Amino acid sequence: MQLKKIGFIGAGSMAEALVKGLLLSGVFKKDQIMMSDVAKDRLNFMSSHYGVKTTPKNIEAAKMSDLIVLAVKPNLIGVVLSEIKGLLTARKILISIAAGINTSYISELVKRKMKIVRVMPNTPALVLAGASVIYCNPLLNQEEKENISRIFESIGIALVIENEELLDAVTGLSGSGPAYVAMFIEALSDGGVKMGLPRNMALNLAAQTVYGTAKMMLESGIHPAELKDKVSSPGGTTIEGIKELEVHGLRGSVISAVESATRRSKELSKGGK
Repeated sequence: MQLKKIGFIGAGSMAEALVKGLLLSGVFKKDQIMMSDVAKDRLNFMSSHYGVKTTPKNIEAAKMSDLIVLAVKPNLIGVVLSEIKGLLTARKILISIAAGINTSYISELVKRKMKIVRVMPNTPALVLAGASVIYCNPLLNQEEKENISRIFESIGIALVIENEELLDAVTGLSGSGPAYVAMFIEALSDGGVKMGLPRNMALNLAAQTVYGTAKMMLESGIHPAELKDKVSSPGGTTIEGIKELEVHGLRGSVISAVESATRRSKELSKGGK
């Protein structure tokens, strides 16, 4: 199935990241994309900067689109769906990137069986280095699933899961993870400043070290434990630093952070299981 037209309801940062990725990857052309939003300045920006079609009316975006991306805040999902549900036919695919809103809840709101996809992207999508996890309800066929993957691969990596409940753990790990990593980079930088490095130098070194390490792991497939051992010389500086991290419970703290964020995601979920 050839991807035809895609509509974004909501023109915020994540929608912009997707538009940017889709255009750069060639998955969609600018005349195949329409965006709606209540903010006229956002629509003007998206139109002038990316050349996509825009409209202040959600109904227009839904009507012209084969795929409809719900890129609004979770508390607005009900309002948007009540507005466009009359246009949601069996041939259209509804894609939600609203955190905590599950597919059964969306089905209840639209009051009909239709193809629904739920995606948990994360903020590095804004620089086309995101991690997105996709759940498709049983009404999508394999070709449609592959097309959805192509869309989100345009902003980073995209993984498909069969169990929607795992999206809570995804939220706790990759959804919230950029905040944990930012804290680690900040702490690493603070350590450099404490030892006499200028702030800008320390921050650049810390951020590049995290970026480079992640890139090396992703491209080589090396296990983090193996990489750690390669850097740790007997009696050297790295193993001394690792000892301090272990004493202060780095691993346990990170595991607990993912666990707590996952639990909170479940509490915030709408519509039950």
